[in-house]
Amino acid sequence: MTDIHPWEADKARLLEFTSNFPFFNLIGLRVVDMRPGWSQTEITWREDLCQPAGIIHGGMIATLVDTGIAHALLLTEMYRELHAEGHVLVSVDLRIKYLRPVSGGTIRCESNIPRLGRHIIHGESVVVNEQGKEVARGDSIYMTVHQERVKKN
Repeated sequence: MTDIHPWEADKARLLEFTSNFPFFNLIGLRVVDMRPGWSQTEITWREDLCQPAGIIHGGMIATLVDTGIAHALLLTEMYRELHAEGHVLVSVDLRIKYLRPVSGGTIRCESNIPRLGRHIIHGESVVVNEQGKEVARGDSIYMTVHQERVKKN
């Protein structure tokens, strides 16, 4: 008998959603894999994603980290319960440490959740280049908020 985790169907649905998400397609961001508390995302260097010196813009790396941490959260049992109760996740802090420039190739981000509280969540990411060298580290604090408190303009 094959062990199928209860979140496998959600994973397939989320990966399909991300492959068609307009913003991700615009910048070429891919969610490669995910499971509860962990995800892997990547983006490939393109000239239009660079700052004037020809290296990938720090905002692209920050987006990769933020997206990676969010996707590490989406399959957790805690998030599924909170979502069913009408709560959403919001970033309250995102910090990135840039360690080396990216002037070509694909960068990959692995994210995990070391602290998964009911109201405050801490996520961490490491971004590496094709040679496996770290190009950035990031972490984020997320907070759960009932969706009625989130203003939509």
